[in-house]
Amino acid sequence: MNAKKIKNIFLNMLVVIVICVTLTPFYFMLTTALKTSQGSVAYPPQIFPTEITLQHFKDVLNPAIFPFWRYFRNSLFVASITASLAVIIGSMGAYSIAKLDFPGKRIFQEGSLIVYMFSGILLVVPLFKIISAIGLYDNKFSLVITCLVTTLPAALFMLSSYFTTIPVSLEEAAMIDGLSRLQVILKIVIPLSIPAIMSVFAYVFMIAWNDFLFSSIFLSTPENMTLPTGLRQLFSSKDYVWGRMMAASFLTAIPVVFMFSMVEKFITGGLTAGGVKE
Repeated sequence: MNAKKIKNIFLNMLVVIVICVTLTPFYFMLTTALKTSQGSVAYPPQIFPTEITLQHFKDVLNPAIFPFWRYFRNSLFVASITASLAVIIGSMGAYSIAKLDFPGKRIFQEGSLIVYMFSGILLVVPLFKIISAIGLYDNKFSLVITCLVTTLPAALFMLSSYFTTIPVSLEEAAMIDGLSRLQVILKIVIPLSIPAIMSVFAYVFMIAWNDFLFSSIFLSTPENMTLPTGLRQLFSSKDYVWGRMMAASFLTAIPVVFMFSMVEKFITGGLTAGGVKE
């Protein structure tokens, strides 16, 4: 057995170990959701459920116990709007950074990442003052704004890095054919950047969907709460059961997993290949 085969075997084993470690929490979350109330707190713990039930999922989807669908709609609204705005604003800003020359470009490019020098908890007070001043407290759009503030710098960085790989000759040829700068962006740059755009959309969607810090501070009424804050309410209610918590957590994770599976082909597509012939 040569060194190359040994290296491949080692890498494959490493990948399997990483996958197992990553999936272990999801396994216990799902099995706890499928166990009976007695089985979820049994000692010693049951690695494999001895009795399977779907009652916890039925309870979570029962509006009388937990308004899952209301929280789901709120989370979907916040995550979708935030991700869409991040893609639209980020695409325009990233194109300016990658393709245009203007005074202060380098300062703006590097300064946009300053927000990541501060943790989210340090931004809560100034953002709370701003949100309260403009009258958006306890409004879902307050969460859209705060999530957009914290994710837009990453969107700018990711998209601008990708835009620089698009050959200038494609844009020049399009402009010679009579396209304006905006038409070049919409008809040339954006279609060729679908992998990067879908990556940004998925990243921002995930951050907004899972946000707990800002949603727990800027949203106060149950009608506006998202799933992360709703899970906290379930945890502290009289209906708290480990199986229900795990069932609700599992259902909360499904949309993000589903979305990543849908956009994977765009992320790995590499649509710029063959855009210009040598």
